[in-house]
Amino acid sequence: MVRSKSLEPLFSKNSLMTDIIAHNKFVELTYKVIDQKTGGILTTVEFPIGYVHGVSKDLAPEVLAELEGKTAGDSIEVPIDCNRLYGPRDESLVITDHIQNVPEEYREIGTSIVMQNDKGDTKTFIVTRMDANTLTIDGNNPLCGREVIFRLEVTNVRDATEEEIAVGGKVATEQPAEINSEFAVPV
Repeated sequence: MVRSKSLEPLFSKNSLMTDIIAHNKFVELTYKVIDQKTGGILTTVEFPIGYVHGVSKDLAPEVLAELEGKTAGDSIEVPIDCNRLYGPRDESLVITDHIQNVPEEYREIGTSIVMQNDKGDTKTFIVTRMDANTLTIDGNNPLCGREVIFRLEVTNVRDATEEEIAVGGKVATEQPAEINSEFAVPV
Protein backbone atom coordinates (compact mmCIF):
# COMPACT_ATOMS: atom_id res chain seq x y z
CA MET A 1 0.00 0.00 0.00
CA VAL A 2 1.30 3.44 -0.99
CA ARG A 3 0.86 6.18 1.56
CA SER A 4 0.53 9.81 0.62
CA LYS A 5 2.45 12.26 2.76
CA SER A 6 -0.35 14.79 2.33
CA LEU A 7 -4.01 14.56 1.44
CA GLU A 8 -3.91 18.06 -0.07
CA PRO A 9 -3.13 16.89 -3.64
CA LEU A 10 -6.12 14.53 -3.50
CA PHE A 11 -8.54 17.31 -2.62
CA SER A 12 -7.23 20.28 -4.56
CA LYS A 13 -9.75 22.53 -6.34
CA ASN A 14 -8.42 21.30 -9.66
CA SER A 15 -9.15 17.65 -8.95
CA LEU A 16 -12.14 16.59 -6.85
CA MET A 17 -13.52 19.82 -5.46
CA THR A 18 -15.33 22.06 -7.92
CA ASP A 19 -16.85 25.44 -7.20
CA ILE A 20 -20.62 25.32 -7.44
CA ILE A 21 -22.91 28.27 -8.04
CA ALA A 22 -24.13 29.62 -4.72
CA HIS A 23 -24.48 32.97 -2.92
CA ASN A 24 -21.40 35.24 -3.37
CA LYS A 25 -19.86 33.13 -6.13
CA PHE A 26 -18.62 34.95 -9.21
CA VAL A 27 -20.12 33.24 -12.26
CA GLU A 28 -19.28 33.67 -15.94
CA LEU A 29 -21.59 32.37 -18.62
CA THR A 30 -22.55 32.61 -22.25
CA TYR A 31 -26.09 32.42 -23.52
CA LYS A 32 -28.51 32.27 -26.43
CA VAL A 33 -32.07 33.55 -26.51
CA ILE A 34 -34.28 31.30 -28.64
CA ASP A 35 -37.83 32.08 -29.79
CA GLN A 36 -40.01 29.17 -28.57
CA LYS A 37 -42.47 29.54 -31.45
CA THR A 38 -40.01 29.61 -34.37
CA GLY A 39 -36.89 28.05 -32.84
CA GLY A 40 -34.90 30.98 -34.23
CA ILE A 41 -31.96 32.39 -32.29
CA LEU A 42 -32.74 35.99 -31.30
CA THR A 43 -29.51 36.81 -29.46
CA THR A 44 -26.19 35.09 -28.92
CA VAL A 45 -23.64 36.20 -26.31
CA GLU A 46 -20.40 34.30 -26.90
CA PHE A 47 -18.08 36.44 -24.77
CA PRO A 48 -18.73 35.39 -21.15
CA ILE A 49 -20.63 37.83 -18.98
CA GLY A 50 -20.02 37.79 -15.24
CA TYR A 51 -22.15 38.39 -12.17
CA VAL A 52 -22.11 37.64 -8.44
CA HIS A 53 -24.76 35.02 -7.64
CA GLY A 54 -27.29 36.15 -5.05
CA VAL A 55 -26.15 39.77 -5.31
CA SER A 56 -26.66 40.90 -8.92
CA LYS A 57 -30.23 41.59 -10.04
CA ASP A 58 -29.38 41.36 -13.77
CA LEU A 59 -30.77 37.86 -14.29
CA ALA A 60 -34.40 36.76 -14.13
CA PRO A 61 -35.32 34.89 -10.92
CA GLU A 62 -36.08 31.72 -12.92
CA VAL A 63 -32.59 31.78 -14.41
CA LEU A 64 -30.94 32.31 -11.03
CA ALA A 65 -32.91 29.41 -9.52
CA GLU A 66 -31.85 27.06 -12.33
CA LEU A 67 -28.19 28.12 -12.05
CA GLU A 68 -28.03 27.40 -8.31
CA GLY A 69 -25.80 24.35 -7.70
CA LYS A 70 -24.39 24.21 -11.24
CA THR A 71 -20.65 24.12 -12.06
CA ALA A 72 -18.42 25.23 -14.93
CA GLY A 73 -19.31 23.26 -18.05
CA ASP A 74 -22.99 22.83 -17.11
CA SER A 75 -25.70 24.02 -19.50
CA ILE A 76 -29.30 24.88 -18.69
CA GLU A 77 -32.38 25.90 -20.62
CA VAL A 78 -34.95 28.16 -18.98
CA PRO A 79 -38.27 29.06 -20.61
CA ILE A 80 -39.22 32.69 -20.01
CA ASP A 81 -42.50 34.48 -20.71
CA CYS A 82 -41.22 37.92 -21.71
CA ASN A 83 -44.67 39.46 -21.18
CA ARG A 84 -44.17 38.77 -17.49
CA LEU A 85 -40.69 40.32 -17.53
CA TYR A 86 -41.30 43.35 -19.76
CA GLY A 87 -45.08 43.59 -19.92
CA PRO A 88 -47.19 43.21 -23.06
CA ARG A 89 -46.42 45.14 -26.22
CA ASP A 90 -47.67 48.71 -26.11
CA GLU A 91 -48.48 49.82 -29.65
CA SER A 92 -48.55 53.46 -28.49
CA LEU A 93 -44.74 53.13 -28.21
CA VAL A 94 -44.48 52.45 -31.97
CA ILE A 95 -44.16 55.76 -33.81
CA THR A 96 -43.86 56.35 -37.55
CA ASP A 97 -42.87 59.79 -38.85
CA HIS A 98 -41.85 61.41 -42.12
CA ILE A 99 -38.16 60.78 -42.68
CA GLN A 100 -37.43 64.48 -43.24
CA ASN A 101 -38.48 65.06 -39.57
CA VAL A 102 -35.80 62.66 -38.33
CA PRO A 103 -32.18 63.83 -37.92
CA GLU A 104 -29.76 62.15 -40.34
CA GLU A 105 -27.82 60.35 -37.56
CA TYR A 106 -30.93 58.36 -36.60
CA ARG A 107 -31.73 57.11 -40.10
CA GLU A 108 -30.43 53.56 -39.70
CA ILE A 109 -32.30 50.45 -38.63
CA GLY A 110 -31.14 49.29 -35.20
CA THR A 111 -30.13 52.76 -33.99
CA SER A 112 -31.09 53.50 -30.37
CA ILE A 113 -32.68 56.86 -29.63
CA VAL A 114 -33.05 58.01 -26.03
CA MET A 115 -36.04 60.31 -25.61
CA GLN A 116 -37.01 62.39 -22.60
CA ASN A 117 -40.50 63.54 -21.60
CA ASP A 118 -41.37 66.84 -19.93
CA LYS A 119 -41.03 65.16 -16.49
CA GLY A 120 -37.42 64.20 -17.23
CA ASP A 121 -38.13 60.46 -17.61
CA THR A 122 -36.15 58.76 -20.39
CA LYS A 123 -37.11 55.89 -22.67
CA THR A 124 -35.02 54.16 -25.32
CA PHE A 125 -36.55 53.62 -28.74
CA ILE A 126 -35.05 51.54 -31.54
CA VAL A 127 -35.36 52.32 -35.24
CA THR A 128 -37.17 49.24 -36.58
CA ARG A 129 -38.31 50.22 -40.10
CA MET A 130 -37.38 52.75 -42.70
CA ASP A 131 -38.27 53.44 -46.31
CA ALA A 132 -37.82 56.38 -48.67
CA ASN A 133 -40.60 58.38 -46.94
CA THR A 134 -40.97 57.18 -43.34
CA LEU A 135 -39.05 55.96 -40.31
CA THR A 136 -40.53 53.84 -37.48
CA ILE A 137 -39.21 53.66 -33.92
CA ASP A 138 -40.33 51.22 -31.22
CA GLY A 139 -40.05 51.78 -27.46
CA ASN A 140 -41.04 48.22 -26.54
CA ASN A 141 -38.38 45.80 -25.38
CA PRO A 142 -37.50 43.65 -28.42
CA LEU A 143 -38.60 40.53 -26.50
CA CYS A 144 -42.08 41.85 -25.60
CA GLY A 145 -44.82 39.50 -26.66
CA ARG A 146 -42.48 36.51 -27.04
CA GLU A 147 -41.95 33.32 -25.16
CA VAL A 148 -38.28 32.43 -25.27
CA ILE A 149 -35.80 29.91 -24.01
CA PHE A 150 -32.58 31.12 -22.42
CA ARG A 151 -29.88 28.54 -23.12
CA LEU A 152 -26.95 29.27 -20.80
CA GLU A 153 -23.55 27.64 -20.46
CA VAL A 154 -21.55 28.17 -17.28
CA THR A 155 -17.91 28.86 -18.18
CA ASN A 156 -16.43 29.70 -14.77
CA VAL A 157 -17.36 29.66 -11.07
CA ARG A 158 -15.15 30.99 -8.28
CA ASP A 159 -15.31 32.88 -5.00
CA ALA A 160 -16.18 36.53 -5.61
CA THR A 161 -13.87 39.21 -4.27
CA GLU A 162 -15.17 41.75 -1.74
CA GLU A 163 -15.18 44.39 -4.49
CA GLU A 164 -17.18 42.16 -6.84
CA ILE A 165 -19.71 41.43 -4.08
CA ALA A 166 -20.09 45.16 -3.43
CA VAL A 167 -20.99 45.89 -7.09
CA GLY A 168 -22.58 42.57 -8.04
CA GLY A 169 -20.13 41.79 -10.83
CA LYS A 170 -16.67 42.00 -12.31
CA VAL A 171 -14.52 44.93 -11.25
CA ALA A 172 -12.49 46.32 -14.14
CA THR A 173 -8.77 46.45 -13.44
CA GLU A 174 -8.08 48.45 -16.56
CA GLN A 175 -10.17 50.64 -18.85
CA PRO A 176 -12.28 48.29 -21.01
CA ALA A 177 -12.68 48.79 -24.72
CA GLU A 178 -15.87 50.61 -25.66
CA ILE A 179 -18.69 48.16 -26.24
CA ASN A 180 -21.77 48.93 -28.29
CA SER A 181 -24.58 47.84 -25.97
CA GLU A 182 -27.48 49.19 -28.03
CA PHE A 183 -28.77 45.69 -28.67
CA ALA A 184 -28.01 44.10 -25.30
CA VAL A 185 -30.88 42.04 -23.98
CA PRO A 186 -31.18 41.67 -20.24
CA VAL A 187 -31.46 38.08 -19.16
